Amino acid sequence: MLDPSSSEEESDELLDEERRDALLAAGGGSSPRSLPPPPRDPRGREGGAGRAASPSPSVLSEGREEQERLQREEREKRLRLQLYVFIARCIAHPFNAKQPTDMARRQQKLNKQQLQTLKERFQAFLNGETQIVADEAFCNAVRSYYEVFLKSDRVARMVHSGGCSANDFRDVFKKNIEKRVRSLPEIDGLSKETVLSSWLAKYDAIYRGEEDFCKQPNRMALSAVSELILSKEQLYEMFQQILGIKKLEHQLIYNACQLDNADEQAAQIRRELDGRLQLAEQMARERKFPKFITREMENMYIEELRSSVNLLMANLESLPVSKGGPEFKLQKLKRSQNSAFLDIGDENEVQLSKSDVVLSFTLEIVIMEVQGLKSVAPNRIVYCTMEVEGGEKLQTDQAEASRPQWGTQGDFTTTHPRPVVKVKLFTESTGVLALEDKELGRVVLYPTSNSSKSPDLHKMIVPKNSQDSDLKIKLAVRMDKPPHMKHCGYLYALGQKVWKRWKKRYFVLVQVSQYTFAMCSYREKKSEPQELMQLEGYTVDYTAPHTGLQGGRMFFNAVKEGDTVIFASDDEQDRILWVQAMYRATGQSYKPVPASQAQKMNPKGGDVSADISPLYTDRGQKHGMEEFISANPCKFDHAFLFQLLQRQTLDHRLNDSYSCLGWFSPGQVFVLDEYCARYGVRGCHRHLCYLNELIEHSENGSVIDPTLLHYSFAFCASHVHGNRPDGIGTVSVEEKERFEEIKDRLSSLLENQISHFRYCFPFGRPEGALKATLSLLERVLMKDIATPIPAEEVKKVVRKCLEKAALINYTRLTEYAKIEATAEKDSEAMNQATPARKLEEVLHLAELCIEVLQQNEEHHSEAFAWWPELLAEHAEKFLSLYSVDMDSALEAQPQDSWDSFPLFQLLNNSLRNDTFLCNGKFHKHLQEIFVPMVIRYIDLMESSIAQSIHRGLEQESWQPVKSITNSLPNVALPKVPSLPLNLPQMPSFTTPTWMTSMYESTNGSATSEDLFWKLDALQMFVFDLHWPEPEFAHHLEQRLKLMATDMIEACVKRTRIAFEVKLQKTNKSTDLRIPSSLCTMFNVLVDAKKQTAKLCILEGGQEFASQWQQYHSKIDDLVEETVKEIISLLVSKVVSVLEGVLSKLSRYDEGTFFSSLVSFTVKAAAKYVDVPKPGMDLADTYIMFVRQNQDILREKVNEEMYIEKLFDQWYSGSMKVICMWLADRLDLQLHIYQLKTLIKIVKKTYRDFRLQGVMEGTLNSKTYDTVHSRLTVEEATVSVTDAGGLQGITMKDSDEEEG
Repeated sequence: MLDPSSSEEESDELLDEERRDALLAAGGGSSPRSLPPPPRDPRGREGGAGRAASPSPSVLSEGREEQERLQREEREKRLRLQLYVFIARCIAHPFNAKQPTDMARRQQKLNKQQLQTLKERFQAFLNGETQIVADEAFCNAVRSYYEVFLKSDRVARMVHSGGCSANDFRDVFKKNIEKRVRSLPEIDGLSKETVLSSWLAKYDAIYRGEEDFCKQPNRMALSAVSELILSKEQLYEMFQQILGIKKLEHQLIYNACQLDNADEQAAQIRRELDGRLQLAEQMARERKFPKFITREMENMYIEELRSSVNLLMANLESLPVSKGGPEFKLQKLKRSQNSAFLDIGDENEVQLSKSDVVLSFTLEIVIMEVQGLKSVAPNRIVYCTMEVEGGEKLQTDQAEASRPQWGTQGDFTTTHPRPVVKVKLFTESTGVLALEDKELGRVVLYPTSNSSKSPDLHKMIVPKNSQDSDLKIKLAVRMDKPPHMKHCGYLYALGQKVWKRWKKRYFVLVQVSQYTFAMCSYREKKSEPQELMQLEGYTVDYTAPHTGLQGGRMFFNAVKEGDTVIFASDDEQDRILWVQAMYRATGQSYKPVPASQAQKMNPKGGDVSADISPLYTDRGQKHGMEEFISANPCKFDHAFLFQLLQRQTLDHRLNDSYSCLGWFSPGQVFVLDEYCARYGVRGCHRHLCYLNELIEHSENGSVIDPTLLHYSFAFCASHVHGNRPDGIGTVSVEEKERFEEIKDRLSSLLENQISHFRYCFPFGRPEGALKATLSLLERVLMKDIATPIPAEEVKKVVRKCLEKAALINYTRLTEYAKIEATAEKDSEAMNQATPARKLEEVLHLAELCIEVLQQNEEHHSEAFAWWPELLAEHAEKFLSLYSVDMDSALEAQPQDSWDSFPLFQLLNNSLRNDTFLCNGKFHKHLQEIFVPMVIRYIDLMESSIAQSIHRGLEQESWQPVKSITNSLPNVALPKVPSLPLNLPQMPSFTTPTWMTSMYESTNGSATSEDLFWKLDALQMFVFDLHWPEPEFAHHLEQRLKLMATDMIEACVKRTRIAFEVKLQKTNKSTDLRIPSSLCTMFNVLVDAKKQTAKLCILEGGQEFASQWQQYHSKIDDLVEETVKEIISLLVSKVVSVLEGVLSKLSRYDEGTFFSSLVSFTVKAAAKYVDVPKPGMDLADTYIMFVRQNQDILREKVNEEMYIEKLFDQWYSGSMKVICMWLADRLDLQLHIYQLKTLIKIVKKTYRDFRLQGVMEGTLNSKTYDTVHSRLTVEEATVSVTDAGGLQGITMKDSDEEEG
């Protein structure tokens, strides 16, 4: 607050100096963040004049700096106060702008504390410390959101700059889960929209936390109010904060400016507009114009000034006349669409008629009671009537004469400024012949709008001979003041054209419209004025008393060219009120000052009068506010003041609690619009200042909406190139030069933002900002507003920016990776990194690079949709920087080290699915590095596998092992140790413990399973490489298939040899049991056939398909032939056992010595003892041999088809041997023992092989029929000669013999 002890003279001098300096500074192009320099003291006062000795230079310098600082602060404070006066008037009486209701709703911004709280809440959820129930998929989504987004330093920087809101955080999570939910499988009865809604509800629960449930509604309600329409009080408070105005200073300004008085504010506007017109005329006379780009614009500039003022006049004229006061609301304004603007002082303007100033008044008459009523008996009924002459008559309720009290109110409407009110008192007549009630008294009143409105006692006029000589009535008459009536009262008047006689009249100051006022004199009971005078063009002022005029004490006049009207009132207070009202109505720039007040303001002219009315005492003047209130707005550089105002407003807006991105609030837009319109701030200047401030904030790290920059830049560009966006056709040289400067700065800013797009627009936030930035860059690069820039030029600039972006992104990524690594390892370990450590680092860096490219694709590809190839070039440039580190790490790896293959898989899996990067420059470079490594690895593996086959089969025990090949998952790559030998040794195969659950039945040998597993793992490894180049990928596949074919062929041949050797070592007796090693060999061949189909067949569609099929058919034929051979060998072996049994039966042939000896001995012994008959041991032993070997084969051989073939050949061979044996004995009768043994062998063999699945066609072959017929005949022969010899053994099917 200003020092109240300073004299008025000093205040005036300081004010003049300040205004001069402000105008000079504004015109001289001061720095945008500084106020005008402090003025020099014209009086040359020195602070240390009273000291004996001069101080040292340092002390003088410090004192001077302190003095300059104090002067600068004082000047800034005065400037802010003056600016606040102008703003307060804009808020108090707006007539051009309204608060916009269609602006985008701004969300509350997040600060660093809230971000930290948010991280803690999500961490608590992931740690299971909340009550929110969630499935694994949601937890994974939250974990990814927490790790990638919430912990990102880019998000932290954006929060610090004030560009993040809770809505941004929610949108990022929503996009993340939408992608995840789309990849989930469909679930019956549960739509993906339901899952999304549920996940978002859980996210909201995590975000809010448990303690904010009660706070949230209040905060939301407060934010809704502050972002929408504001009241006048809220606008005053906002701009007090913006300009640093104290509450007391606001109250002083409010009262001194009469901001609650709409008439005073409208009069102030009229004076301002008149002053602007006078300035325009003065500028036209003196030819002092701003410097324009062409001289023709000078006359156009004057016309634009006049047109803008006329437009403001039309806007003011369109406002309805209002009482004003606190209930005055911001209202929607209608701008005049016609071209007939109001012109003050036009001699040909239409004169008002008397009917134009007819007023409407409302009267309230309240009758309270009657006193002094004595002429009527106490029990008589009395009542009152009331009327306004010329209107209707109303009556009160009835009351007893002893208590004549009513309190009745009557409402009347009249057009008479001086109405006549009549109130009468009646009593009811009791006479039979009485026609009317008796009148007891009456009173006639002449109220005006200035009359007292409180109840008063009035003496009533009573009839003659009435006893009520002191009859009084208490009543109140309230006559309101209509909005159009600004003042009224009795004055003496004398004029040349009206009121030509000096006499007292009742005058009313009537406002017909915002620019039309009339001074009207009225007679009683008349609605139209007797005479009237329009006040346009008149100047009112105080005058000295006129001695020749009788009546009236205090004089004032209204003067116009050719006319003077003298007025006089009875007291000073009434004169002051009349002059103030007429001063507002005339719109004159000169403010009347009575002689007594002028003496006070200039004490040297005389003494101060003691009878000054307290109503005229200006409280603001006492506190140093008069200089700001009375300052003429037309003498200020409003372009400079608006620049200061807009800067302070933007700073305040960016520091409030909303994520505004540079957009003003509706209330701020309203005040700035009103200020520009009222004080003539050019639109181009406004937007140039706005652009300058926005660019500066953006350069300092604030998040600014590029759409806002685009709007202001387009406006300025359109204006500078003559397209008249706001109807202004003049373009100053300063505007053009500033526009070019702003254009260059904006171009540099946009290119820098595109180069830092990952950090200026992290995760695509603010939404659509990057796309808008690219669109704005295209607009900025245009040479003029009409000629579009060639697409190639824009593309060239964007390409250059993205090349910088690649370097920036990779540099920051490597810094982040080093910081992360340093957190895990100490610096010494980092400096002495081993090759394995370097590979680990470059692998981690590859993961980060892939994540960056994925984020670019996910969040920024839409913005670069016009130039997708540029984003691909950016990615290639980015990867080329990574390739330097990758090549360095790979060169440090030892020879024949295969640990780098996961790096290829990681990068290749990412690149091969990208349309633009697949087989791009980096992708091809990656292939060139790894092609020799893949070939070398396959060479070593081929040698190692061949060596393991050779050595393994030499030492093979042929014991069965469990098979894991068919259920092989993504097994880790088999390691080839780097040995000094030419052929590296493969480690022996051991089944991992985690594969226990995958065990199947016993299968091949250790060597074969090792072979198949290695071949399968090698092919899976090469397949998982997903080599992108089709030709080399096909070469790898072909080579591995050929290698598998050769390896399997070698394994099959070695197994065939081992089978034959092992089989030869077995005996031929019925004690023979097929060893498990033979079954294992059999299974190896069976498994080889299966693996051939998997490991040796190429996909269809190759050019050499027919040639490859021929090659593949060879290995198939080899396996098939080998299987047939070992089946034949095995059948020959088991059939040889049957041949041995038959050779034993040959001893019983008829005619042999052994047969005769046996028969004689048995018959001789049977005479003396009970000799047992020959047993069936031989048959039972053979049958047991057959059955047990059948079970062994069935159990240990895995291929059913080959078992069936084996059993078929076994059965056929057995029947054939028996048939041949019987054929050799066609002429001999079989011995009873031979017959019994053969019958049992044949029948059991038939039944056993039938149970093993041998087909009926094979079982009932001709050989079997021949054997069956022969044995049946032999059986019949024996039954005739020796019926009991067969002991129940027969060839009949009804045989129930056990076994």
